[in-house]
Amino acid sequence: MLDRFFILSGVIIIFFSSFSPVASSADYYPFQTEFPNHMLYQGQIQDKIIALTFDDGPDQQYTPEILDILHKHQVKATFFLMGSRVAKYPDVTRRIVDDGHAIGNHTYWHPNLAEADIHQMEWEINQTNNQIYQATGQTTQWFRAPYGALNEQQILNLGFLGYKGIGWSIDTEDWKGPGDQAITRQVIQNVHPGAIILMHNAGHWTQDLSGTVEALDELIPLLKRHGYQFVTIPQMWQLNHQSQIPSQRAKEKSLK
Repeated sequence: MLDRFFILSGVIIIFFSSFSPVASSADYYPFQTEFPNHMLYQGQIQDKIIALTFDDGPDQQYTPEILDILHKHQVKATFFLMGSRVAKYPDVTRRIVDDGHAIGNHTYWHPNLAEADIHQMEWEINQTNNQIYQATGQTTQWFRAPYGALNEQQILNLGFLGYKGIGWSIDTEDWKGPGDQAITRQVIQNVHPGAIILMHNAGHWTQDLSGTVEALDELIPLLKRHGYQFVTIPQMWQLNHQSQIPSQRAKEKSLK
């Protein structure tokens, strides 16, 4: 217990000494700049608002633990679900929705879409959407590509299918199992208004995501104490596009 106390104290020292919002710009994400109505990697907002997102679930181990922590801290997040796992764990999928979280489509089998054609992408998305509907009675317009791999043609096709593509601006790399300290440090050293944080709530059976669960329980209250609020991806999308309206109007006015 004492070892744990000193480790956490070290994290808190790092937190308070390095906790300053990182300058961030959509210029880092050319697809968001080129396709603002189809892609979002971060919210272009000034307020301390961030979104927690979880990929590759659901499962029966880490997903319920993460849901318990989110409930404990009264935070809503977004879960990008694999169709094959929704089919296997429909009850966990229903709990995600019943707990008030947003859900997104993360393909059926988790292929690298950069190596796939449009027909395979459509199949992956449609099959997953069908499983989500069977489990929850809902569909989703939010899509995250495995590995974030998308090309321009696929992005345009997402639009035709009625989906919005979602990336991230902070990658915790928690799937590598670095432990809660490393995950916490990665977030606090890179956090910024409008951040979309990538984490995982399931994975290969050999992966240890216990660090994600432990880090989440530490991160949420720390971030809250520094004024950050948590939103879902649908909320972040709305806030981002609302913030763009005044600048767009000003641009249009200057052209007249």
